Amino acid sequence: MQTPSQQPPVLTFEGKRYDLNGLPDDVKEMVRGMQVADAQLRMHEDTLKVLAVGRQAMAMQLNERLQGIPTLEEPG
Repeated sequence: MQTPSQQPPVLTFEGKRYDLNGLPDDVKEMVRGMQVADAQLRMHEDTLKVLAVGRQAMAMQLNERLQGIPTLEEPG
């Protein structure tokens, strides 16, 4: 009897399941490429989140520093 860790790897793609070990080598390479692309997307999404938080912190600091500094009169 197989435990979950001994079961062959399965590719689930567009609602269908495939035996990953039984796929042709070129298809396996495409799957690996997609996994790399997914990892890169996650990394860059995390980077964007960090940048957004940093920008928000800078905006808050700028707002604090501008307190008490006279503003220009609106034209008109």
